[in-house]
Amino acid sequence: MATLSGAYRKTPLHPRHIIPIDFQSLKHVPESHSWPSSDHGGLVMRSQLLENSDDGASLPVIDLGDPDALILVGRACEEWGMFQVTNHGISSSLLRDVESETRRFFSLPAKEKMKALRSPGDVSGYGVARITPFFEKFMWHEGFTILGSPVEHTRELWPHGYQRFCEVMEVYQKRMKELAERLLVVILKSVGIREECMGWSRFPAARHDGPTPCTALQLNSYPPCPDPARAVGLAAHTDSFLLTVLHQASSIHGLQVLKEGTGWVRVVPVDGALVVNVGDMLHIMSNGRFRNVRHRVVVNQTGHRMSIAYFYGPPIDYQISPVVQDGSSCPGRFRPVTVQEYIEMKAKNLEGAISRISET
Repeated sequence: MATLSGAYRKTPLHPRHIIPIDFQSLKHVPESHSWPSSDHGGLVMRSQLLENSDDGASLPVIDLGDPDALILVGRACEEWGMFQVTNHGISSSLLRDVESETRRFFSLPAKEKMKALRSPGDVSGYGVARITPFFEKFMWHEGFTILGSPVEHTRELWPHGYQRFCEVMEVYQKRMKELAERLLVVILKSVGIREECMGWSRFPAARHDGPTPCTALQLNSYPPCPDPARAVGLAAHTDSFLLTVLHQASSIHGLQVLKEGTGWVRVVPVDGALVVNVGDMLHIMSNGRFRNVRHRVVVNQTGHRMSIAYFYGPPIDYQISPVVQDGSSCPGRFRPVTVQEYIEMKAKNLEGAISRISET
């Protein structure tokens, strides 16, 4: 049976595109991680970054309990491709627990974290961002990717102390899945997509015997950088799946979103809020109406920034295509493609996958 891991296995990475540098031992930014300040790989000079406080541009913050939440979410997906959500049902205690366990992992010495290193043909485990091969320079980032249970990797790290980490991550994944499914229904309804057209996603929270969606949990670490002006935490990119739900595990700024007609905008952490962004597959399903938003991460000289991203997508063999909207006569802008096919396309061509299935 096809799996998400299997889709990535067709494009194995070279070990140099997996193994993070030992950030704790560095006093200077090495040439391998030194990015030019001018436009490179989708980045712009930091002087062009829009400061929210200067002109009032800021990411929408939406209370899911608001009677107008459906309208506000739809508008945010169209205008920004990203928003922050409150009253989301994820307890503050669970968020604290996942922060604590994430910090416990990334606080390990580099040689210890290497025990959880992912293999070249796999996506689970410790390593650098999978988009690394598409750029000439390395990013100031290390991550730990979890598909399902992390027991196999964490048992290598903590032979007698892995249970707490696994329990927290498994509960978090369950709660995130419920939230992602709730958000997806709200988003699709916001543009009048009929429930009978949702296919596998119709009333997903109530289904237990249907196809399994593709999900992944990504723990991100952006260590303090001796010269942030020369380094990049995460290069500009779009996410592949339907939705990403991100918990910014500290008050340190770093995430930035590209707003059309405005420029790069800081995503200022809001206490208790989660960041939601539109991925490529939701862009396709909405026939381009929702933005598969480009975003990036910059680093900090003194603070260690961490975040936890939950990726949610359809089952691996599900065919993605523009979904009929009530009263719409617009032709489909994208040809149908399965989740597996799209993942394989993007693993080979980070920027060109969408254009390969475009009908316009």
